Amino acid sequence: MVIETNVTKMLGIKHPILSAPMGPFYTTKLTVAVSEAGGLGVLSHINLTGKNSLDELKKAMEYVVEHTEKNFGFNIRTARLQPDAIKLCRQIPRFIMENPKIKEQCTYLITSAGSPRLIYNKHFEKLKESGSNIKHFHVAPSLYLAEKCVNSGVDGLVITGSEGGGHQSYENISTLVLLQRIRKKLPDVPIIACGGYATGEGLASALSMGVGAIAMGSRFISSKECQFHDNIKNVIIKSEASDTELVTGVFGPIRVLINEFSQKHGLVSNKAEKLSEETLASEIVDEVKHLEMSYEGNIKDGAVLLGQSIGIIENVEGVSDIINSIVNDAEKCLTTAFNNILNK
Repeated sequence: MVIETNVTKMLGIKHPILSAPMGPFYTTKLTVAVSEAGGLGVLSHINLTGKNSLDELKKAMEYVVEHTEKNFGFNIRTARLQPDAIKLCRQIPRFIMENPKIKEQCTYLITSAGSPRLIYNKHFEKLKESGSNIKHFHVAPSLYLAEKCVNSGVDGLVITGSEGGGHQSYENISTLVLLQRIRKKLPDVPIIACGGYATGEGLASALSMGVGAIAMGSRFISSKECQFHDNIKNVIIKSEASDTELVTGVFGPIRVLINEFSQKHGLVSNKAEKLSEETLASEIVDEVKHLEMSYEGNIKDGAVLLGQSIGIIENVEGVSDIINSIVNDAEKCLTTAFNNILNK
């Protein structure tokens, strides 16, 4: 079964499924597995203690093209509190342009947690002018931001609702409602939906609204190829949707597993309140420390970024099996819906 959409054609992939960025952690092997299975694997913005994010992203790209001939993408967090963002936005496009194989296979850049404009520099423009097929999408957790991104000149949007793990909007709007709002206001913009997706039914619902693809985080974390600790994978398949909550992180709200970390972090109610507070360097270090604790397997005290879709994930599977099952189930759902229309 092949479901062709505007996004699959744009990115040169078989199935309308992407892996969501999962920074600051490594997703190199997962990226290869997702791309090999017909989706689009996405490298994370690696930002671990003692690691040079520029060097790590370069090495990850080299690893991907050594292990697959398929297309892939990568993420840069462009937040004002992300000190390496400007360097990555300037140097990674140049690095891609200097490596023909990477340039051929890297078709997707997703910026997030800040402004999409940061990537618009002479190096990125030269990359596009050199014949690269790279497309720039930006994460938009609200209609207001989606409209700003389109006006900035992005190629497409990643629309993420509050069900998703990790960074979220202060508006706390579900993916379902947010997609309906944005599809009405911006009907011609290519959209990837993220937040709450883990099944064929979810993919079918997104496609029925004119969405070009879905991106999944928690579902791919609980895959055999994911480099995350087994403790995280095991807690996913044992948890319910109600086992996550929103707390305040350095960049804003984040959805995490309910544990000792979440109980010690409250939730700032709005962006104005967050901006009025001074973000200390010690707070950034503390959040990174707790993220790394979870990556190393401490799911009691660490910041475990997971979405509500953990309530519908029942097992740890290979990436190929996950993608094939979701696509096949989506086809059945869409066929049933189509037949119901014809029978009336």
